[in-house]
Amino acid sequence: MSATSTETSGGEIVRRAGVVAAGTLSSRILGAVRDAVVAAVFALAATDAFWLAFTIPNALRVLLGEGAVSAAFVPVFTEVREREGAARARAFFRNLVGAMGVVLLFVTVVGIVGARWIVKAYAWGFQRDNALFETTVTLTQVLFPYIFLMGVSALMMGALYASKRFAAPAFAPALLNVALIAAALLLAPVVADLGWPAIYALAIGALLGGLLQLVAQLPSLAKEGLAVRPKVGFSDIYVRKCARLMVPLLAGLGVYQLNVLLSRLFASFLPTGSVSYLYYGQRLAEIPQGMFALAIASAALPSLSDAVAHGNEAEAKRLFRHALRLSLFVAVPAGVALALLAEPAVTVFFGRGRYDATAIQETARSFVWQAAGIWAVASVRTIVPMFHAHNDTRTPVLASGFNLVTFVALSAALMGPMQHAGLAAATTAAAVAQLVALLALLRWRTGPLGLAEVQASLLRILGASTAMGAVVWAGAQLGQWELGGNDPTNLLVFAGTTVGGLLTYLAVARMLGAQELGDLRSAIRRRVRA
Repeated sequence: MSATSTETSGGEIVRRAGVVAAGTLSSRILGAVRDAVVAAVFALAATDAFWLAFTIPNALRVLLGEGAVSAAFVPVFTEVREREGAARARAFFRNLVGAMGVVLLFVTVVGIVGARWIVKAYAWGFQRDNALFETTVTLTQVLFPYIFLMGVSALMMGALYASKRFAAPAFAPALLNVALIAAALLLAPVVADLGWPAIYALAIGALLGGLLQLVAQLPSLAKEGLAVRPKVGFSDIYVRKCARLMVPLLAGLGVYQLNVLLSRLFASFLPTGSVSYLYYGQRLAEIPQGMFALAIASAALPSLSDAVAHGNEAEAKRLFRHALRLSLFVAVPAGVALALLAEPAVTVFFGRGRYDATAIQETARSFVWQAAGIWAVASVRTIVPMFHAHNDTRTPVLASGFNLVTFVALSAALMGPMQHAGLAAATTAAAVAQLVALLALLRWRTGPLGLAEVQASLLRILGASTAMGAVVWAGAQLGQWELGGNDPTNLLVFAGTTVGGLLTYLAVARMLGAQELGDLRSAIRRRVRA
């Protein structure tokens, strides 16, 4: 790696992360609108059924679209292109799409045929209500083809990330939310008129959204010469290498999704609405996680892979520390603000229509605990790509196993006294345990990481977050949240408190000399000039 590229890699990560974050922001905003619409239109029992039916397809989306494919594919694609040229890399991509297509088709068929047993596995408690159980089974059957659509879309996303094209894969996921919003508002009445449960409209909308995401990436693939005709290429040595990397990676990242699945299973034994309370709290917590932590991790992986491919371990560690500081700079204040604004945030996003005061309070109870773990989840997502850049997808599995054990043990202990909030608390504690394990394993694998600069940065971040927290807490006292999310005063108070907290954080961070603020400002200037 040249001196010039070494100097600019950190800035490139910020610039690319900005593109991904902008795309993810649009998706998260539409996702918030989607969730608000769904919560207002459908009863809690219906949304319990849909979100449970969507658990496995959505878990596969996260694993493939946001994890395994990009993490396993990008380093291998980069290696092939460096060693054997663009033509061989294109052939590898064609063979991988064909091979993965066969696997995804098989998984889809198995899911449709075995839907009843799958639902029993992760929603056993729903069998107490036969109508609820049967609705969940039917929704699962309709939704399973989403896995095939998202798997192929994820391969396209990985190819575009490897080619350092970030806009199309970053903005494509927003189309799912557009489709679901349209389904809830326009298709649900039609479905109900046909005599079917109106919630079926959301399953149809999800399939349409998956198809739109796939189609939206085709033009960018064509520009890179990667709009290829798939070929079943299980014999390709690089397809096999990618599979070897992907299998343990799926096991590692799958632990988090297994936690989600188990939390749904545990919640199915709790009172009606518990699944929805957990889901909506999780969705709010995922806004900063997906918008920034995932953006930074996705943007950092190509540069980390390049540094490792050129044998520059010191540069890889520097980029890793840079990405971790950026992630914490956003995740820590986000967690503090959202925890303090739990009830106001839930009220503003969901407090209308069928989502009454009890639902708001119960969702806020789970959301507080999930917000408290945003920094840990963001750090995990930033650390894992460092292993992936070294083609090491096995070591993170150990940390993920620690996460799972911690989660199950704490869930069993807390779900009785705390109900669904106990499951949220267990999720956060498990993420912290995984983070500690990952840092220990990474240091064991690569040697000293030079985290003193991260610790110094974290102290400044905590100082600025404390000042912000005081402003946010004071602002939250001004709202009359029992009046719901449509009250104009509540909307103004929430917006003003959010903006005031943000400005306070940025001002104090600047006073304390936070380097990350300068990095972000420089990236914005370069983007404007471009």
